[in-house]
Amino acid sequence: MSGNKDVKQLARSISHLLKRAVQYSIHLYMSETGKSGLTHRQFTVLLAADEHDGRSQTELVKMTGIDRSTLADLVARLMAQGLLQRRRTKDDARTNAIRLTPIGKKMLKQAQSGAEEVDKQLLAVLPNSDRKTMLESLSSLAAEMDRVEDKEPEKVVRKVRPRKSR
Repeated sequence: MSGNKDVKQLARSISHLLKRAVQYSIHLYMSETGKSGLTHRQFTVLLAADEHDGRSQTELVKMTGIDRSTLADLVARLMAQGLLQRRRTKDDARTNAIRLTPIGKKMLKQAQSGAEEVDKQLLAVLPNSDRKTMLESLSSLAAEMDRVEDKEPEKVVRKVRPRKSR
């Protein structure tokens, strides 16, 4: 009897449902784009670096929502693969500007159609009338996280460190 109650609670828990939605998204990503050799996080970093050429790692942290140490590890791995380059900026010798290499641009292009297909498949699960609302709702949650990080960056605790992308 208690098991049934627990399942009903999970079915009404937005945090649990968001976690399951992320799991489904990653499952679709790996099915569509996994053959490119890029993990979802690597794709995210390459896309952000491409759209914001020459931005600092700190700015990429803010754009992607990937914590600083994980992003630094991802950048190092992507550099080792020849997909990114990092250079000190002229304005501040302590700041690294991140750019895609030609190989990185090629890898990103190969993965983009699969990633776009994932977005289509995710939205296809929802009725047409709910799609815009879903995107707006998720954007609101992401914007709220941005506000939290801006206001109290040292208090944003990531208790579970994500597995490292390779």
